[in-house]
Amino acid sequence: MFDFEALTLAIARQTVLCVGDLMLDEFVYGEVSRISPEAPAPVIAAQRSETNIGGAGNVARNVASLGARCIFVGLIGADDAGTQLKAALSKEDGIESVLVCDPARPTTRKVRFVSEHFSTHMLRADWELALPAAADVEQKLIDAILPQLARADIVLLSDYAKGVLTARVIRNVIDAARKLGKRVIVDPKSANFAIYRGATLLTPNRKEFAEATRSRADSQQSIADAARDAMQLADCEAILVTQSEHGMTLVPRKGEAIHVPAHPVKVRDVSGAGDTVAAVLAVVLAAGADWETALRMANAAAAVAVGKKGTASVTSAELRRRILPHAFLAAEEKIVADGGDLDARLLDWRKQGLRVGFTNGCFDILHPGHVKVLTAARAACDRLIVGLNSDASVKRLKGEGRPVQDERARAEVLAALEAVDLVAIFGEDTPIELITAIKPSVLVKGGDYTREQVVGREIVEAQGGEVVLVDILPGFSTTSLVDRARGGKA
Repeated sequence: MFDFEALTLAIARQTVLCVGDLMLDEFVYGEVSRISPEAPAPVIAAQRSETNIGGAGNVARNVASLGARCIFVGLIGADDAGTQLKAALSKEDGIESVLVCDPARPTTRKVRFVSEHFSTHMLRADWELALPAAADVEQKLIDAILPQLARADIVLLSDYAKGVLTARVIRNVIDAARKLGKRVIVDPKSANFAIYRGATLLTPNRKEFAEATRSRADSQQSIADAARDAMQLADCEAILVTQSEHGMTLVPRKGEAIHVPAHPVKVRDVSGAGDTVAAVLAVVLAAGADWETALRMANAAAAVAVGKKGTASVTSAELRRRILPHAFLAAEEKIVADGGDLDARLLDWRKQGLRVGFTNGCFDILHPGHVKVLTAARAACDRLIVGLNSDASVKRLKGEGRPVQDERARAEVLAALEAVDLVAIFGEDTPIELITAIKPSVLVKGGDYTREQVVGREIVEAQGGEVVLVDILPGFSTTSLVDRARGGKA
């Protein structure tokens, strides 16, 4: 396993020059209520909408969210969508945008209508002029890009075939980058890989790769064979083929092909997943990582991106949680001290539509009875928060000599369990304030409680949540274990 922390620090020192087709992504969310009587199509009752920086702009957002700096060059029209994108990019930390305006074309805009309940795209409407930029605009793009090359550690071309990356722009950028010793990554759209000749890495999806190589691309071996011929044509060092749920295959010019399976994940929306992959490859390779590390990082990032709604960016923290073992994350990622801020974690989970569960206890000496309750609690929700009594709280409840282990030790042991997603330490005698703040969908306690005895029951049920009682495992008690350890009677 590579050193994630060292790699993250190295990424923070990198600058990526990203060039490509900028677009405004709009998502209209609602519920499908019926089939239209005028046409055999579903009717969606719009409830809310979101506007995001899309296309190559989303690549830039991902570069910045991963901690690197991005210089972004793109094209907009003289319209409201262009004004919105310019304003939105100016607010993005870590992105320096250089936008060329072409009054003769509209800013590319895509509106997607999405079923809120099923996370299914029902319809997409596009406003665009998918033609190469005019010669004068093409020159303005080249003049905007080339002076930025010296400041960049790596170059990323995000081609959506909307007119920015013409053959002339591509040729000028790649040739100038190679003279300066800068590597170039291309997320290609053209089936003619020869126009990207001299790039370092091409990242087509399976369909694009099959069309460009006229191969079936239906197995790791067929991809590897076709890629070797394509690399000769494109004079590149490697080709990475993304294959959705089938993972990714990277074929370097020197060495064996590397395949990684996709992470098991609930797919919510694939919009922009390719943007995330390209951004991760750029920052990781710029930071000095090898092909396999870059591949595995990109694969993990794709799993995070498709688990989110809309055009999504991925942070280093999210990537870290996906890549590293849960136990490694215990102390740093899963523990919230008394008075700590739960809002950011909860907001992220709520945005993903995840069902949050809660249980609590002192957990002074973790035993199989605790593990059974925690495992059952996690099975009833998507994310489990465990409320942990602080040392002062345990002493008031259990008396002198308790707790046996301090709160940090108890929290770390809990956080090391795969069933536990977050440990929240509280100083009160009961977790009522914590439950009020969290508003869990599921409240879980051991079967030695009655429903009426469960603290926070009224709060949870008032929110439409449920209380779950788990049968306890006979023969296990923290108090009896402590007594036996101290020479007392069980």
